[in-house]
Amino acid sequence: MFESKYHFKFEDLIVYQKAMAFGEKINVLSESFPKKELYRLSSQYARAADSIAANISEGYGSTDANFNRYLKMAWDSSHECVTWNSKAFLRQYITHDTFEANRKDLTEIGKMISSLRRSLKNK
Repeated sequence: MFESKYHFKFEDLIVYQKAMAFGEKINVLSESFPKKELYRLSSQYARAADSIAANISEGYGSTDANFNRYLKMAWDSSHECVTWNSKAFLRQYITHDTFEANRKDLTEIGKMISSLRRSLKNK
């Protein structure tokens, strides 16, 4: 992802890495949306995408119960992205291939979050 002489343990989580990559992908993608969407679809989609990784990192060092709560918020943000992705497609700002690729990423991230949540509950 990027190099630093300082390391945080949550950065080792594959789901965090995938969420970071997805956030960057949506940041670039949303820049191509029309200016009229700047404070609407563009900002909402980018904020929701960034929120996935932010919630994972924010809850990581806490208790399992609190981390699970943050993972639920990350999962919720991933589902919010499904809506924004659909809106972008319906408004013809993205192609069907991009629409599907984003849905694939969100499905994978969602499954990983759910799996991590289950593992915390089963400890």
